[in-house]
Amino acid sequence: MFSVFFAGVQQDLKLLLYAPILAAVFRLVFIEVYGAEKSPVGHARKWWECFRYGFWWGMDWHAYVFLVSMVLVSLPGVFFPSYHAVGDTVRLVGGLLYGLVLYTAFVGRMIFYYHFHDIYNPTLFLGRKADKRNFLDIFFHQNHGALVLLSYVPFVFVSAVCVQGLLTLPSLTYPAALVEASPALHYGGNAAIFIAAVVFFYFMRFGGTLNHRHKPEWDEMPLVVKEDVFFAKACWDDLVRLEYLCKMPPKELLSHTDAQALPVMEAVVPQAVWQAADNPLAAFVRMAGGARIARPSHIFYILGESYYQAPLDAPYAKLHIMDRGKVFFADAHSFSLPTCLSAGIISQPSLVSLLTGFYDANLEFNETEAFWRPWRNDALAVSLPQQLKKLGYRSVFWYGGSLNWGSLVQFLPALGFDESMDGIACSPGAPRTWLGVYDDVFLADAARRIPQMDDGQPVLHFLYTTSIHGPFTIPVKQYGYDPDHVMPELPEAFRRDEKRQRGMGCYWYSDKAIMDFVAAMRAQYPDALFIVTGDHASLNIPFEAGLVPRKEPTLREQHSTCFAIHHRDLSRDWFVGNTIGGHMNIFPTLMELLAPAGHPYVALAKPLTEPIDHVVTPQHWLTRDTIGRYGDRIAQANVVAESLPHVQQDTVRFVDERDAWAELSGWIARHPECVCEA
Repeated sequence: MFSVFFAGVQQDLKLLLYAPILAAVFRLVFIEVYGAEKSPVGHARKWWECFRYGFWWGMDWHAYVFLVSMVLVSLPGVFFPSYHAVGDTVRLVGGLLYGLVLYTAFVGRMIFYYHFHDIYNPTLFLGRKADKRNFLDIFFHQNHGALVLLSYVPFVFVSAVCVQGLLTLPSLTYPAALVEASPALHYGGNAAIFIAAVVFFYFMRFGGTLNHRHKPEWDEMPLVVKEDVFFAKACWDDLVRLEYLCKMPPKELLSHTDAQALPVMEAVVPQAVWQAADNPLAAFVRMAGGARIARPSHIFYILGESYYQAPLDAPYAKLHIMDRGKVFFADAHSFSLPTCLSAGIISQPSLVSLLTGFYDANLEFNETEAFWRPWRNDALAVSLPQQLKKLGYRSVFWYGGSLNWGSLVQFLPALGFDESMDGIACSPGAPRTWLGVYDDVFLADAARRIPQMDDGQPVLHFLYTTSIHGPFTIPVKQYGYDPDHVMPELPEAFRRDEKRQRGMGCYWYSDKAIMDFVAAMRAQYPDALFIVTGDHASLNIPFEAGLVPRKEPTLREQHSTCFAIHHRDLSRDWFVGNTIGGHMNIFPTLMELLAPAGHPYVALAKPLTEPIDHVVTPQHWLTRDTIGRYGDRIAQANVVAESLPHVQQDTVRFVDERDAWAELSGWIARHPECVCEA
């Protein structure tokens, strides 16, 4: 009986071959029709990686051809001989149906690219409100719709021939040794074959690995492919791309017209102020009050992954996982904020907002090709590196992970960074997590390389770490972390909780790595200025340790990252008693410390050298005494508290301002010329 399954599963495997072959043919046609390079000659590695990576990436969908055929044809065929007899016919029909789906998606891609010079993107969803008759008119009269529909006939015929050809390939016979073996060996062998089939499915679906975290995805696309914008597009299989877009629904802001946006933006950008310049960013040109410190030779802007405020607060002092940071934040020449809102609630929008000077608002400017063009370096330059360039600074971006992440490889040069350093490429063979090189290795390597890069010109080094991130696999004990030594006052059960201690250890480890780097650079460059903040807050608070009498984080603990700025001549008196702020206040603060009097710069928010009475981001709002979240319309007291502050339901403030900031981001997304060169 099992020999029937053995024969059937081989037919399922043959059927599986059809989908990736078809996808590869479609990829080749796409390249030949729209690509500038029609041949791999001279570009063999790029072509190979495009097709290789595309093959494994597409298996996220194609592998189900094998699974569905095995479950719906091979397994029932074991019990129903008459069904087994027509199994190949069922497979043929199923294969053709899937092929038609692939062909339809491919035809759609070709038409979409013809009109938008891009593969499927969020614009696709904006057509839901468009005139469908207009679509039909374009399809039939501009895209030869009748011929496209007729093409399905030869496609089905050719596909049927190909699938039948694959199904007639020779198969292995059921092992005679298993037929003649003892019952135990016979059934054990059968079970092994079945398990191998299941494992094979997962191996194919996960892209040639059994580790789900290593599945192919956009961030892991080979650099040689991703650096070529067209080939990066060609690498996507259509169903993978459509799934990607469906998981990232279109942003309403992109569908707004300028007429809809203008009255909303009035709350922060009165049109009368910028109408002459025809650019809303003109409303945010500020004049520096005059440098308060001598121009530092080096600026070190450190963005720590999940490096945030709560471990610095008094209720969690016994954790001792950010004690080095506490010393730095408390330094007489450091200014820090007890509550600082991140520009985004996850890494990418926070980073993008810090670098661009305006809220990303989950519009993913870094992933948008229009913003890979060089950003303007004129009076309305807004990006961090372009504005510092006017003060004579060159800029270097350091990331502990791969610059493939978030399309940084294209985005950073466009913003104006002179160099971008990939932690994985800079430290080949170094220990790493799935996200990036261990922080101490990454930062030690940067500390070693930075003096070698000095050329006498002042420089900004922006460094982004990765190690405070699940699943917390760094062997922190090898780097000196001992719970009994670090947190001796906490319960033994907590100190013996391996899972919890891996997380606590990563905080301790990253804090140590960051502060070791700060100490090394302070010794090397005594005149340097340091900015330390986190990309967003984390929720890794160990309530089971009994540090506070509650089991839930406060809104402040959920959303307040940390922030400190340090220079040997800095005085806290300059910051007028501010206790709240946000990511967008950092850059104007830097300019007020560095820039000569009257120097113009563009900044959406006020510097921390001026009184800050509230902070608004697309996600949350903050005053000196209250913090709120727009998504679920709740608010709490902005306090460091052991008990959970009262949750104020249906409470929102500054809605007009929040909508205006988001609308401004949408305006820029629709008008790249606001920030990019023509």
